[in-house]
Amino acid sequence: MDEQTNTPKGAQKKILLVEDDDALASVYLTRLQAEGFDVRRVANGEDALASALSYHPDLVLLDVMMPKVSGFDVLDIIRNTPETANLKVIMLTALSQDSDKQRAESLGVDDYLVKSQVVIADVIDRIRHHLEP
Repeated sequence: MDEQTNTPKGAQKKILLVEDDDALASVYLTRLQAEGFDVRRVANGEDALASALSYHPDLVLLDVMMPKVSGFDVLDIIRNTPETANLKVIMLTALSQDSDKQRAESLGVDDYLVKSQVVIADVIDRIRHHLEP
């Protein structure tokens, strides 16, 4: 067993993809699965919180602007819930303002990527970086 993630060694890493844009989510889902990850996609913050507890992902790829509960609120709740406090969280968002990035960092995000400034290969690289032992 991997001490940090409670997944058997050699098992697929689990990624929770939280994205309300169906077309974008489909692209990421396909690529992440092709890269060997076990991926679950949810479309809003409410489902993200439930899935973080039930699916036990190794990493959450989190959009910010979503229906029901924003990504900032999801991150805040994840960090303040003992069962999910140590989850790796990468925000992938359209919000490029420094104030948004600072807010995410103050809430404990592991990485903050702006959709217009990265390609999917960059996102995969960041995911792998955060999942390395």
